[in-house]
Amino acid sequence: MLLAYFYFGQEGLIFDPEPLSADYRFEFRPAEQQFDEVYVPVPGGELHALHFRQPAPRGLVFFLHGNSGNLATWTTHVDFYRRINFDLFILDYRGFGKSRGHIDGEAQLHADVRAAWEQVAHGYAGKPVVIYGRSLGAGLATRLARDVHPALLVLVTPYTSLVDLAQLHYPLAPVWLLKYRLRSDALIGDVDSPVLLLHGDRDALTPLAHARQLRALARSPAQLLVVDGAGHHDIHEFPAFLETLAGRLQELAP
Repeated sequence: MLLAYFYFGQEGLIFDPEPLSADYRFEFRPAEQQFDEVYVPVPGGELHALHFRQPAPRGLVFFLHGNSGNLATWTTHVDFYRRINFDLFILDYRGFGKSRGHIDGEAQLHADVRAAWEQVAHGYAGKPVVIYGRSLGAGLATRLARDVHPALLVLVTPYTSLVDLAQLHYPLAPVWLLKYRLRSDALIGDVDSPVLLLHGDRDALTPLAHARQLRALARSPAQLLVVDGAGHHDIHEFPAFLETLAGRLQELAP
């Protein structure tokens, strides 16, 4: 019974979505912030995304968020991208926010992310496109970056693999039953884009050692910023994080 619970219930252990009604209205400050609601058709569902646009953007940040919440909770700091003049595309996975459908496997997650990428990236020919993965999204971002070669891969609070995290947080669980492995450690050596890793030294969910191991495994130039005092959920509020990210993005398109 325990094995069956772990295998069939692992989506509930990994993903914590917050749905939104179809008529939910997004509002952002400043009021002049331009954005579009975008729908990406996928087999058996539909992904909902927000595309924040600047009048003459330097480039695009393609953002893959963590395992909980929705676009309403993940867009509280979007003005950062307006200030540095980058467009932002951020999507909700199946079952999150206004996205429809159910997550039922790792291959499906990767295919969904790729479908969203194909829908938006072609509009930025000649401009730098950055793939940004936060927490859960870091594993998805690493796979996508390996396949599509962005100008920069940004990994925030990343992990080596969900296998390693499962062994850390559920030591009695049989990890051989894990359907979602997200082996960033096995993929990052094949990423030929520059990599920026950002991790807090007080991250109680994903140890800093994961980011250090990923940096060591990367074959392309990889920078690791350790943010003093930052945890897993608040790292984006620290000036060192914001200054480093802004600097790297601005270097791509001075």
